[in-house]
Order: sequence, then C-alpha cells, then structure tokens
Amino acid sequence: MASTVSRAVEVGAGHPGELATFGAGCYWGTEHYFRNKFTTRFPDSIVDVRVGFMGGPGTAPSYEDVCSGATGHVEVAQLRFLPDKAPYEELVKFFFEFHDPTTANRQGNDRGTQYASVIFVHSDAQRAVAEAVKLRLNERVAAGLVPKFREASVSTEIRDASTFWEAHPEHQRYLENNPGGYCNHAIRPNVWE
Repeated sequence: MASTVSRAVEVGAGHPGELATFGAGCYWGTEHYFRNKFTTRFPDSIVDVRVGFMGGPGTAPSYEDVCSGATGHVEVAQLRFLPDKAPYEELVKFFFEFHDPTTANRQGNDRGTQYASVIFVHSDAQRAVAEAVKLRLNERVAAGLVPKFREASVSTEIRDASTFWEAHPEHQRYLENNPGGYCNHAIRPNVWE
C-alpha cells in the first residue's frame, strides 16, 4: 500500500450534534466499538465516526509517519454524536470499558505513543465530564474493583482537541470491511458496577 497523506476534516460537518475524539489504541477497534457496540446501548446516537490522527505538530501525517511514533500524533476515532440520544458522559464511560486505560502508550500488542489512551476534549464542559469520569474510574481501579486492567491507576490523558487528520479510505470502517481483522479491544465487565 502506498503512503497516503491524511486530510483535515470535521466529522459530520453540516449535521447536528457535537464532536467527541478518543484515542484508545488501534483506531480500527475504537471506531468499531463506538459505531457498532455503543449504538446498541444508545440507538441513533452516533451520526458518523471516522478514524485519523490528532495531537501532534505539523500537517497531513501519513499512516506510516504516525506508525513511526515520531510525529506526536495519536490514532483516534472522531465522532459526531447527538447528546439528546447519548450524553457525553456515556461516551466517556464506554471508552473506558473497551480498552485498558491503565497502560500508557500500549494496548495489548500495540505499543508506542500513537496508541496512547487519550480523550481529546472539544469544550470546557467535555473536559469537566472527562475529568470527573476518569477520577471515578481511578478510584474504582485503586480499590481493586476493576480486576481486568493491568495497572493500578488510570493513565489516560485529557487534552484539548486539535486538528483531526482523517486517515486514508482503506482504514475507514476497516473491521466491517475486513471481518476477523486485528482488534485487541474487548468490553470489560464490571467497570462501573
């Protein structure tokens, strides 16, 4: 596959709703879980989901550039959601359920800064929600109530959103187009109970 340069976009531009951006390791699984699993809990809540890159300096990184770990970009899924169908808090809680937020720059076999656990916030209100949910989860993890995580504290970063660089078309809906493709995400039971 030839190197394809990404392009700056705003997911679902022109449609109602708010943006949310999450880095949870490999972006194929992150997209898949929000698009296909989250919407079973909250039908019609997601307008669109796209995978791409965020967080590093510079413009138009290629997938190969980001995979080198030298760009400062994180693989992310950006989505437009309808807060009247699913509050932002539910997105954040779900994000913490399908990946391990206690492992910095690692999700299973995927290692490197491009696989960081990050919530990129688009407003002060999103930041307040993300920080509150992270704090609540960290308390549960520290108390040993969430045994499916590797470490004893949540390392997820909460950062301001920056330009979203959409990945090349072959990586959009990757797991839908490649059933059985690589994904190390899984819903962890009892995260919030």
